[in-house]
Amino acid sequence: MVMRNYLVLIWVLCFLSCNDDSKLINEIENISIDFEIDRFDSLFKNATSKDLPKLKKSYPFLFSAKVPDSIYINRMTDSLQNVVLNEVESEFTNSDKLHSEISLLFKYLKYYDKSFTVPRVITLTNNVAYRDRTIVTDTLVLIALDNYLGDSHRFYTESDIPMYLAKNFKSEQIVSDLAGDYAEKYNYQKNRKTLLDEMIYFGKLLYFKDVVLPFKTDAEKIGYTEDELKWAEANESPIWSYFIEKEMLYSTDSTLPNRFIADAPFTKFYLELDNESPGRLGQYIGWQIVRAYAETTDKGVLNIMQTEAEEIFRKSKFKPKK
Repeated sequence: MVMRNYLVLIWVLCFLSCNDDSKLINEIENISIDFEIDRFDSLFKNATSKDLPKLKKSYPFLFSAKVPDSIYINRMTDSLQNVVLNEVESEFTNSDKLHSEISLLFKYLKYYDKSFTVPRVITLTNNVAYRDRTIVTDTLVLIALDNYLGDSHRFYTESDIPMYLAKNFKSEQIVSDLAGDYAEKYNYQKNRKTLLDEMIYFGKLLYFKDVVLPFKTDAEKIGYTEDELKWAEANESPIWSYFIEKEMLYSTDSTLPNRFIADAPFTKFYLELDNESPGRLGQYIGWQIVRAYAETTDKGVLNIMQTEAEEIFRKSKFKPKK
């Protein structure tokens, strides 16, 4: 009888929780968001020299006053530029799916931050300057589509771009990159001196994606393959033990972020398992710490983004998966 009552209680709590989640999702999805994706890339592809004044008037922030018009006119007929623009047009024949995902992101941002205003969303190309593939300001979102043509595209495979980066150069990652940019805007942390500080700083960025991108997988949020995510999950306990045993958490050794936080083909434990591991495992562990803190304290996401690393770690009572 006791066991039966216990199971009933669990079922009721699960039902109430699921019901609350359903109400939240419905409330967010009913938020009104109005915007269009402005395809500057298409406009520039089809433009002639006569169209330049109009383009400059409509997109003044994309044209430098220090660059003469002749440079932009030459770009309109440049064969390499035309190849890039043609590839983008072929891959992004319409923007419906992208619009839907960005709209959902904006709805979640508006739900959690009532002051959020919908920006102007513009797509363009930037000659595969992949470190600036998305840019977010209070009024603008810029998306360089030539950085999202698919991980096996020749622009990436025939260049010197590392494949551990190029694997995320696909359209499915656009909204995750945008969420990461917004997370940076909300994130504040006075102290970023130790490895733990860095782990939790990046963990907060990933937790922000948990909240505003519930429709994305964990692999998409962190930019891992499914196999890489499974490896991280399966090895969470030994990774954590390694950090503890080597007394790394409070170390200010400047080489540690490069080994455990920065983009890399694998994480540098200097062990035989290195080549099996994905990069950025310090970020992954930081993510789990922030998740534990959120679950333990029930703090809101914007509050968490402003919380210092030491408080998050101390109150998270983090224990890795066995």
